[in-house]
Amino acid sequence: MTKQDNRSVYETGQSPCFEIATMNQASRLASPVVELRQYTLKPGQRETLIGLFDRELVETQEATGMTVIGQFRDLDRPDMFVWLRGFEDMETRKDALTAFYGGPVWAAHRDAANATMIDSDDVLLLKPAWQGAGFDLSGLCRPTATEAENKSRESRLSAIVEIEIHHLRPGTQADFAGRFQMQAVPQLAANGARLLGAFISEHAENTFPRLPVRTADNVFIAVTGVDDYAARHAPAAWRTLLEKARTDLTGPTEVLRLSPTSRSLIGQ
Repeated sequence: MTKQDNRSVYETGQSPCFEIATMNQASRLASPVVELRQYTLKPGQRETLIGLFDRELVETQEATGMTVIGQFRDLDRPDMFVWLRGFEDMETRKDALTAFYGGPVWAAHRDAANATMIDSDDVLLLKPAWQGAGFDLSGLCRPTATEAENKSRESRLSAIVEIEIHHLRPGTQADFAGRFQMQAVPQLAANGARLLGAFISEHAENTFPRLPVRTADNVFIAVTGVDDYAARHAPAAWRTLLEKARTDLTGPTEVLRLSPTSRSLIGQ
């Protein structure tokens, strides 16, 4: 499916589920390059940004060749908006971001979006931690705007996505990821969680310097999903692993407890 084909799907009003289900590019579905973006917003502005984002900035970004993987409310920080987007490779990232941020949609909505924000530069550039560790988006279905409006707040909160960011010494990412894959992943299902993806820092040159990324960070990130809202309080399955690997860690683990918006692709 070409980029022009993608645009025609959106313009004809067909369900986003159709577009996701029929994309024939496996790399697009697995997102070999991922941005984790955390935005600090002005007090009380999160719902304003989410409304704008879900209505105007999902399909329009994807029409340029990127994938909006998920967008979330941070459950512990009421003025934080967290989202993920993916790319086939760094060159595609450059082309897609150039097209979107230089195009008419962002020009029409950037003032309204920027008016909600204090800081949008907290961005980690990532790649899958091992083969097959990226997000598998095949078969997922994003609700249409109409469907999203009909979803209750309770149903949105029934699924939780948790992101753990482990800060590591340079050169330890591969070993940490290998131990996690062997020791922690088998425990997740037993504890009622699903590993949605695992990533390490992508240290390639930022191909779109207009948007900064945290290039000095060296991280391992685990993204898990839990269906039951109450189950988010369960202890993480890999605490023993972290204790054994503490010499590899350079700082405290960041834990993001996230509620997907009604149009998030992952976490539904």
